[in-house]
Amino acid sequence: MAFWAGGSPSIVDYFPSEDFYRCGYCKNELGSRSNGMWAHSMTVQDYQDLIDRGWRRSGKYVYKPVMNQTCYEPMDSTVDDAVAGDFALINKLDIQCDLKTLSDDLKESLESEGKNSKKEEPHELLQSQDFAGEKLGSGEPSHSVKVHTVPKPGKGADLSKPPCRKAKEIRKERRRLKLLQQNPAGGQDGFQAQGQPPSLFPAKANSNQPKALEDLIFESLPENASHKLEVRVVRSSPPSSQFKATLLESYQVYKRYQMVIHKNSPDTPTESQVRLVPVSFEDPEFKSSFSQSFSLYVKYQVAIHQDPPDECGKTEFTRFLCTSPLEAETPPNGPDCGYGSFHQQYWLDGKIIAVGVIDILPNCVSSVYLYYDPDYSFLSLGVYSALREIAFTRQLHEKTSQLSYYYMGFYIHSCPKMKYKGQYRPSDLLCPETYVWVPIEQCLPSLENSKYCRFNQDPEAVDEDRSTEPDRLQVFHKRAIMPYGVYKKHQKDPSEEAAVLQYASLVGQKCSERMLLLRH
Repeated sequence: MAFWAGGSPSIVDYFPSEDFYRCGYCKNELGSRSNGMWAHSMTVQDYQDLIDRGWRRSGKYVYKPVMNQTCYEPMDSTVDDAVAGDFALINKLDIQCDLKTLSDDLKESLESEGKNSKKEEPHELLQSQDFAGEKLGSGEPSHSVKVHTVPKPGKGADLSKPPCRKAKEIRKERRRLKLLQQNPAGGQDGFQAQGQPPSLFPAKANSNQPKALEDLIFESLPENASHKLEVRVVRSSPPSSQFKATLLESYQVYKRYQMVIHKNSPDTPTESQVRLVPVSFEDPEFKSSFSQSFSLYVKYQVAIHQDPPDECGKTEFTRFLCTSPLEAETPPNGPDCGYGSFHQQYWLDGKIIAVGVIDILPNCVSSVYLYYDPDYSFLSLGVYSALREIAFTRQLHEKTSQLSYYYMGFYIHSCPKMKYKGQYRPSDLLCPETYVWVPIEQCLPSLENSKYCRFNQDPEAVDEDRSTEPDRLQVFHKRAIMPYGVYKKHQKDPSEEAAVLQYASLVGQKCSERMLLLRH
């Protein structure tokens, strides 16, 4: 029997993959397929182990694409202006990026086994200025054989060199830097944080040596700097008092982001086509049509039920970006803010201009989503927030040494809006068959030739955490926790066994023995 030291176990409903759905990236109507589970609750260690097996979450829905059946069709190879401009900005600055509640039935079951826990109050964290210089990667240490391969001429990106830059982009950067570094009177116009003021852009370097990330973000500015930037990390689930106090302002930023950046007007649906989509609100296929569906929902509530539009929107925004299955944990040897789900708020001159949704896990900071005020698009907030999250990871690493990595989510080589992630270095990709992390330089040649690849170059390597003893999988059924070996003796439906075995193979042996699989 599994033992859940310090808290509640993960409880999930598993949904086997049955149909293909519209892909939100290539727009293929039958291009996407994934397996998923609704997480009623989940420990941070279980989610850490799951994302190291290719799972990600959207709200409380945790999903894993079927990589060898999902499309990822080739798309326009030209990176859009915004992404290209952002990385040109990095080159200009010469940066060195080193990297809930359980059901009463379950409560009774746990209490009968003497598993009571006491949770501490969640902490708020204002980022301090102390950072380590140790290099941090973007994934678990790779166990693959180091075979250094170079892309063929004209094939793929050479990550040992800076991205190509057009003259137009360089001129655009210079104008942007000039605007940010000067005010109308000709003085300095920097961004500083409360207490120890950092700047968005550093002063000119005294030498040609590359600047470290901390030098870029935390360089001091004069007391009379024209602007002040403060970064706050607030717990979103369970919601802290500071999170609740700023929820409306944060939501207004999200609403403007959707309307301006993604052209999703709350008054005008952009399509009239009827589609069948999965029933889960946080399903990845649902996300691609979320805003359009939400617009209709708002109009319906306003016209039929006379609900204020803001109230309708806030409810769905909360489910999509604020609700999380992760249980808050504050162990004494963990980070001061604890583990779980957070919003990293960027306050400029007293107002929120951007919010990064992140999960802080035992081994990593996982980036979930970013939204920002479109009026500040010229600040390249996508890149700045990623650098800030990397710096935050390094800060947490100072106290919690095993927390050493920054996860950026899925990488799609044929999609320009996803391919930019490969330009953060060093970075690794997860092998979809053996679940080890492999340097991206070794993966690119294969990705140029095939949309699905095994990255581990050792032909004898296997998934070390594959399900080998499915009877030990934990099931929660009729108020009781039991091994699957006991549960299956009372089941006669062959599809039930197939679904459970598929679940065990996808989550791995460790998680299958810790998490509780709900069976009805």
